[in-house]
Amino acid sequence: MQKRTAAIVLTLLILAGCAAQTPDIAAEEASPYPIPNEVVAIAGPNQDLTTARLDPADDCYWYYYAGPVETTLVPLRAANGNQICNAKPV
Repeated sequence: MQKRTAAIVLTLLILAGCAAQTPDIAAEEASPYPIPNEVVAIAGPNQDLTTARLDPADDCYWYYYAGPVETTLVPLRAANGNQICNAKPV
């Protein structure tokens, strides 16, 4: 009786691993970056956009640069070298 129960449990565990998982549609549509897509499009190379954020104090985007000694918050720059900030109302 114990062998039969063990065989059934083992079969159920194996079949549970084969179950199809449905993808989460909301997760697929979400951007991997916490900043707007327009900012991602103009950002220069070699910047960690996954850590980028908008600083409300100066209304500019910043990201964390992980250097060899310390991690520092530095301004996010466009491909031409300019800092990326929101336009100030006139």
